[in-house]
Amino acid sequence: MSLRCWLGVDLTQKVVVGGGSSAKRRSLIFRHRTCRVSLLHNVDVIQSSGSGVGTVRKNSGSSRGGSSSVSLLLEPVSDDLQRLNNNLLTIIGDENPVLMSAAEQIFGAGGKRLRPALVFLASRATTEIGGLTELTTRHRHLAEIIEMIHTASLIHDDVLDESELRRGKETIHQLYGTRVAILAGDFMFAQSSWYLANLENLEVIKLISQVIKDFASGEIKQASSLFDCDVTLEDYLLKSYYKTASLIAASIKSAAIFSAVSSDICEEMYEYGKNLGLSFQVVDDILDFTQSAEQLGKPAGSDLAKGNLTAPVIFALEKETDLREIIYSEFSEPGSLENAIGLVHKCGGIDRARELAKEKGDLAIQNLQCLPDSKFRSSLEGMVKYNLERIE
Repeated sequence: MSLRCWLGVDLTQKVVVGGGSSAKRRSLIFRHRTCRVSLLHNVDVIQSSGSGVGTVRKNSGSSRGGSSSVSLLLEPVSDDLQRLNNNLLTIIGDENPVLMSAAEQIFGAGGKRLRPALVFLASRATTEIGGLTELTTRHRHLAEIIEMIHTASLIHDDVLDESELRRGKETIHQLYGTRVAILAGDFMFAQSSWYLANLENLEVIKLISQVIKDFASGEIKQASSLFDCDVTLEDYLLKSYYKTASLIAASIKSAAIFSAVSSDICEEMYEYGKNLGLSFQVVDDILDFTQSAEQLGKPAGSDLAKGNLTAPVIFALEKETDLREIIYSEFSEPGSLENAIGLVHKCGGIDRARELAKEKGDLAIQNLQCLPDSKFRSSLEGMVKYNLERIE
C-alpha cells in the first residue's frame, strides 16, 4: 500500500489552518479517493516486497549513499516497518483534519523511521531468547508509540529553536503557526501516553514516561546554557542523553522486556541504546560543521549560531581563546559565525568529537555481546557502523 494513501477516510472539505501572518496560512484539500493530499511531500517509499524496506527517503540524493545502506540494514524488519507505516496516521485519528495535516507533514518529511526500526530489530533479536516465535502486539504498539513520541518532540524542538526547515521541508510552525504546532505536539504526546498505558506493563510505562520528562529536562538544560563557554563535556553528554539517547535506550529495553528475557540482557540492551543514541547525537553535531545546508536540510552551523555549544565547540574551546570571545559576542559582527566555524576546525574540535562518537559506538557494539548471532544482531551492530560512516 502506498503511503500516499494513508488517510483511510473520505474527507472532501476545505480546511484553512494557520496562525500568525496570513502568509503562513495554508488551504488543504483532503480527497482520499484520488489521494489529493500528498502525504510524503517529495519523498518516496521503499516498498516491502522481498527487497528494500518500508522506510522513507528523500528524492534528492544523500551523502555517501546512506539511504541504500540503511535499507539493507533494516531489510530484516521491512515487513514490520511497512505495517507501522500503514498504522501511524490511524493512531493519530481522523477527527481533526488540522492535526492530521500536521502529522502527515512531519511523518512524511523524509525520516528513516530509525527509532521504531531499532525497536523491531531489538524485539526480533531477543524473542528467541525469551522463547517466543513471533512479535507480540505489545512489541508492535511500542514501536508506534516511540515514533509518535519522537515526532512530538521534533515539533516542539522546531518551535523552541525557531527552525524554519526540518529535513529540507518547512516546519509545522512555519506552515500552520506556532499555536497549531504546539497543540499538535501536545496531542501526540497525550495520544502516545494513552496508548502506552494500554500496554499494561508498569515497568515499560515508567521507562517511557521518564523519556517524556527527560525531553523537557534536556530542553531546559539547553536553554539555560546558550552561549555559555563554560559548559562541560559532561553537561553536553547529559543534555544529549535527555534529548536523544533516553528514548532509544528506554524503547530498546522495553522491547527486550516484552520478549521476556533476563534483567541482565534488558540492561545491556538499555546500555546499547544509550551509547548508540549518544554516538548518533555527536555525529549529528559534527555534521552541523562539515556538511552543506542542502545536505543537512537546514543552515550549516545553525546550532552554534543559536548558542547551542556541542562537542566540537566544547573541545575547540579548550585550545582557542579567541573562539570564546566570538561566542560571547553572540556573533554580532559580520562574518563572525564563519570565523568561529573555521576555528572549530582549526583547533581539532571535529577530530576529537569523532573520537568521542567512536568511543560510544564501540561501547554499543560491546553491549550486544549478550545476544546470539543473528541477522537482527548484525543489523543492530550495522547501525552503529553506519552512524560512524557518516563522518568518515
